[in-house]
Amino acid sequence: MYAIVDIAGQQFKVEKDSKIFVNRLHAEEGASLSLDKVLLVDNDGTVKVGSPYVEGAVVKATVLEHLKGKKVIVFKMKRRKGYSKKNGHRQFLTQIKIEEIA
Repeated sequence: MYAIVDIAGQQFKVEKDSKIFVNRLHAEEGASLSLDKVLLVDNDGTVKVGSPYVEGAVVKATVLEHLKGKKVIVFKMKRRKGYSKKNGHRQFLTQIKIEEIA
């Protein structure tokens, strides 16, 4: 059984006991989340597609930790002009564990 869920504007395919990284959520570590923006649910071949969301479908998750992702290097350059700019950042992420798809 899996579901496709909209979390903070991004879509993720989730299954029970799977761990995913999402953009930083405003929730404490160990807190329980209820995700109700479920776009699709597949229950052993029986597929329910929402328009836009599946009614009555809820995905329950737990926040494991808040962390930073790998460093991303942003390098800009214009050839033959002597212009180059190097910058980088690390994205703030939240790791969540899917407990149940109902």
